[in-house]
Amino acid sequence: LDVNVPDRDGKRENVNLAFDELAPYLEGHPYFGSTVGRFCNRIAEGKFTIDGREYQVTTNAGKHHIHGGKTNFTYQNWSGESFHENDVAGVRFQLTSPDGQEGYPGTVHASVEYSWNDKNELRIAFSATTDAPTHVNLTNHSYWNLGGAGSGSAMDHVATIEADQYLDVDDDLIPTGRLNSVADTVLDFRVGLPLGDRVNQLVATKGYDHCYVVRGSAGELRKAARVVDPKSGRVLEIETTQPGMQLYTANHLPGNERSNGYGGHDAFCLETQHYPNAPNLETFPTTLLNPGGRLNEVTVHRFSTH
Repeated sequence: LDVNVPDRDGKRENVNLAFDELAPYLEGHPYFGSTVGRFCNRIAEGKFTIDGREYQVTTNAGKHHIHGGKTNFTYQNWSGESFHENDVAGVRFQLTSPDGQEGYPGTVHASVEYSWNDKNELRIAFSATTDAPTHVNLTNHSYWNLGGAGSGSAMDHVATIEADQYLDVDDDLIPTGRLNSVADTVLDFRVGLPLGDRVNQLVATKGYDHCYVVRGSAGELRKAARVVDPKSGRVLEIETTQPGMQLYTANHLPGNERSNGYGGHDAFCLETQHYPNAPNLETFPTTLLNPGGRLNEVTVHRFSTH
């Protein structure tokens, strides 16, 4: 997924990290531009209980589950169709995830709609239904560099995040259920700061890899983040209906063929989502999807200049 937007001088560049060919996407990659599911982020020990029955899903991050398992939605063959309605053009993708895939119960019908309008807004809309109770948590895993993909470090980008709290995690990055205040921490972006100002203080994770509690009511489209590249003048504003947003500063991009040459901190991700490990924490907004229900989540990426 290339996203070509102008800088302050009108020069268009792709600001979304990607491969030039299809093959690397099929061979294992850092989720460039991916739709991640059936459950993005982490589930402790890959276990959860529904109606008294314990389920074991794939463990693919040590003893834990991450991003839906080894054959997650990233590596599935989605059907797609393009559309053009008034000033909006886009593509709708659909996928059926069978009962038992990666250990999850229920057959899930998922769809994602990518659309672009004449206001330079990229809208990503997820929906899903199921024939049996299951957990679903979908996100988009785009890596952004507003200076242009391949322009080097994105740590000079100035970020503002609409969050007063973040999820407390253990040493394996599994949420404990507690919500911590961002005040007086390196995670406080309530006032715009360069991403790299304090990134080196996060030694264990080699940078930011934290889920924020987006201010306001989940289910309502509201501001989540604003990022500015001072060199190009490009601005990215994000609004979402999701309760959380994972800030990831591309800490583990290897800088080789597997990542198309992109290295650590050459981009940032703002993955809007439900909270990690929600299936095991009753205090978190539920990710349980039941028959007759429908998951609907929207995230808008608005591009401009200053």
